[in-house]
Amino acid sequence: MQLYMKQKIWSIGDHFTVRDHQDQDRWFVQGEVFSFGKRLHIMDTNNVERALLWQKVWSFLPCYNIEVHGIVIGQVVKDFTFLKPHYHVEGMPLELSGDYLSHEYSLSENGIPIMRISKQWFTWGDSYLLDLADQADELVCLCIALAVDCAVQTQRNSN
Repeated sequence: MQLYMKQKIWSIGDHFTVRDHQDQDRWFVQGEVFSFGKRLHIMDTNNVERALLWQKVWSFLPCYNIEVHGIVIGQVVKDFTFLKPHYHVEGMPLELSGDYLSHEYSLSENGIPIMRISKQWFTWGDSYLLDLADQADELVCLCIALAVDCAVQTQRNSN
């Protein structure tokens, strides 16, 4: 299954629309403007919040909690590396590695690929292609992809 995540460029805060391969809306992501650390609300097409992604502010490296129905199910943490960005997901047996320059990331569970994230070039705003192995992992994979985008954006802003 493929999802296309597109950031709305003329908006205050982070706003993403996520569509499937048939160009049908699947998810809406809305960031809070006046919050201490990033907070992204992931809503379905009925405008019901299904997940919340929030930044753990007092951490040395970027760290984002994934909350579903009020329960933190995992935490995306950037590992300290020099050449290639590497993330791990605490609370889940998932590994995320990638190439910062080409914005290509892969998520795997015990060596089995679950998702591939590819940044689309030459677009207005950030755009990503999420290639999922299983539709059942859609919400968690979307949250992880958003956490990577937030971590990259934070690193870009600090440089």
